Parts: sequence; C-alpha cells; structure tokens
Amino acid sequence: MPHPNHDQRNAAWQAAHQWRARAAQTRPDGLMGTIKLFFTWLAFGVLMIVGVILGLLFLLVGWAMMPFVRHKMKKRMEAMRANQAQDIGGSHAYQQSRHRQDVLEGHYEVKEKDRRA
Repeated sequence: MPHPNHDQRNAAWQAAHQWRARAAQTRPDGLMGTIKLFFTWLAFGVLMIVGVILGLLFLLVGWAMMPFVRHKMKKRMEAMRANQAQDIGGSHAYQQSRHRQDVLEGHYEVKEKDRRA
C-alpha cells in the first residue's frame, strides 16, 4: 500500500487538486451565474446540432454525387482503353515512338544475333 504523502507529491495529484480548487472558485454564484451557464450550454448544444446536420447534409450530397462520379470515371476509362487500343494497333507513330521511350525495369528487348555464319 503506497504511503499517503507519496500520492500528494505526485505531479498529477497536485494538478488534480489545483483543478478542483479552480472549479470550486468558478461555480456560478446567484442567478446571473446560472443564466450564463445555461446559455453557454445552450449555445454549445445548438452548435453541436448544427454541426451534425451539416455533416449529414454533406454525407447525403456525397452519396448523391457517387453515380455521376462513377459515370465520369467509366467514360475516362473507356477513353484510355480506346487510346491504348489505337496505339497497340500498329500505327506508324507508335512504332517510331517505341524506340524513343526509356526502358522500364522488367522490360527488355531480345535482339537478333548476327547471321554472318
């Protein structure tokens, strides 16, 4: 069992006592203090409700926008596939640009051996 004086030397223990003393001093005194406290909590509650409503509104707008974004991404993907299919189709520009590209890791080209023999 720890010694009682040891707890009172602890920094957290001292901070808790200071907080308790400050809370006791700042309690609302009289009718004006009670009214201020009431309106403070009322304002906090209203702000929380407004924040929740705005959050739900943005969530619903995001869900409503999903089909449009999906359609746009689908169109973009179709365009990319069409461009890639056109490039692979053996066009002359693709064959020329192929030699100017940098070689990526894992891609290689097999060169034919000299046939002098």
